[in-house]
Amino acid sequence: MTAYLLDREGHELPRVDRAAIEARLTSGEFFWLDLHAPSEEEFGLLRELFHFHPLALEDSESFGQRAKIEEYDNFIFLVFFGASPPPDEDRLVEVHCFYSDRFLVTVRQDDAPACELLRKHYSERPAQLERPIVVLYRLLDKLTDSFFPALEDFDERIDELQDAMLRGPTDDQLYEIFAMRRRLVYLRRAVSPERDLIAQLASGMQPLPDMDPEAERYFRDIYDHLTRVGEMIDTYRDLLASAMDVYLSMISNRLNVDTKRLTVIATIALPLIVISGFFGQNFGFLVRHVDSAAAFFGLGIGIPLVAFALLMVYLRRRHVV
Repeated sequence: MTAYLLDREGHELPRVDRAAIEARLTSGEFFWLDLHAPSEEEFGLLRELFHFHPLALEDSESFGQRAKIEEYDNFIFLVFFGASPPPDEDRLVEVHCFYSDRFLVTVRQDDAPACELLRKHYSERPAQLERPIVVLYRLLDKLTDSFFPALEDFDERIDELQDAMLRGPTDDQLYEIFAMRRRLVYLRRAVSPERDLIAQLASGMQPLPDMDPEAERYFRDIYDHLTRVGEMIDTYRDLLASAMDVYLSMISNRLNVDTKRLTVIATIALPLIVISGFFGQNFGFLVRHVDSAAAFFGLGIGIPLVAFALLMVYLRRRHVV
């Protein structure tokens, strides 16, 4: 487990343990506790020191949920998603937040550049932490903005795939298209419900500690960003569908060309097969007339060559070859 704790002055404590957390809770000043891949012991600290509701603790230990917000007596439990860096397969980081006007506790399993950037932002500032609602807003905003670099990677890779397909489609390209579409589905499943969640916060339908009309304006900005993220995901899904069509068209064209070549070869070979079959029969005419080298080359070689030449003239006039 990796834990980070920022006090009211924005300083990151070098050691995070039971005593440090108890001191922050006793002081009554707002602080942020970030838990990365916590163990059972750290979850026990949340249970014993913060006295969170058992249902909220159960949800915080279970990852793979959808974005949601739940209100309890003295805190808000929030599930929010951001983008994680490669080589994470689904490119998603799930962050569970316990929020009140006294603390912000975040729990996550994956690396979250958004959390690290925000923590660095506050630890490098000599001033105090901002209002609790502002800290929560900045965290959700950075988690939202982390989708944009991940989606830009999709954009660049789709362009590379399309260029490669024009040079020659391969099975690996098809597998990658399916994998990218699957990842975009995961992103869409995460973004859609959290956009609805932010819409509730921005409209005041879901009250939060320390929320006011000014804070709602900032949450509306997050809603706008999530809308853009959703539109980008839909756009890239359409581009991948187009790339799939390009792949199938290229494969179909290649099959048509191969079929055309085989048909021409079979058509050219057909008269030769007929003539060779004809000469292979013991007809009296053949036996009487093919009695010298000149007759053999004239009848046995000349006739197939003339038939081949006539056939090529016909095929060229028909624009087959």
